[in-house]
Amino acid sequence: MKMKWIACLLLGMTALGSQAQQNQTSILKRVRQKGWELDLKAGINIGGFSPLPLPVEIRSIDSYNPTLAVQLGLDITKWIDDSRIWGITSGLRFENKNMTTRATVKNYGMEIIGGDGNRMKGNWTGGVRTQVQNTYLTLPVLASWKASPRWILHAGPYFSYLLDGTFSGDVYEGYLREGDPTGDKINFTNGAVATYDFSEHERKFQWGIQVGADWKAFSHLKVYTHLTWGLNDLFEKDFQTITFAMYPIYLNLGFGYTF
Repeated sequence: MKMKWIACLLLGMTALGSQAQQNQTSILKRVRQKGWELDLKAGINIGGFSPLPLPVEIRSIDSYNPTLAVQLGLDITKWIDDSRIWGITSGLRFENKNMTTRATVKNYGMEIIGGDGNRMKGNWTGGVRTQVQNTYLTLPVLASWKASPRWILHAGPYFSYLLDGTFSGDVYEGYLREGDPTGDKINFTNGAVATYDFSEHERKFQWGIQVGADWKAFSHLKVYTHLTWGLNDLFEKDFQTITFAMYPIYLNLGFGYTF
């Protein structure tokens, strides 16, 4: 008797699961018939924050490491014509934009934190290590064009909100001129370093342009790439320590599942 009840229970659960799957399939089918398309995407960001053009204060880029920067998101496309050639794509994505660099600079605006905790501001000449680890919530608003049954091209603006950000590093093997390029000279040699942290001066809102393409590998699987180019400075307007604007420029590579 007990085995009979267990068998009935398993049979009922199987039937409910099958019915739920059928209902889900039916809903997705109706959504697609109305011209909507949903893509769940995952990828990595490769790039950095850079001034354009490279200012004279930066004499050389000695090393660059993009570090691991992931992106997860949901894209929603509404095809606006019967042939489903043109559409509008939006959605939300959670993404990291990171980098670590080493550079040699001259008269580079800097505010360092000494070993005693005191802050010194002026112009730095020597080595600079910079680490950026930013997390954004991003909303793209893109025009989409289906160039062929497998290729879809996208272009348009994006808008990002900084959820958590770090812009910090250290200076080494050089000297600081306090106040201005003719101020008192403070040397950092023989392995001496001083840190800096500009995280609290990062701008909360970023916006820029995104262009990219999706390639349909299988009926539900896409491979995609897009380039995002920020159009406003990483730092707040009243932040004057770094005297040039820095823009996020990132290439994203990943895959997506189409529902």
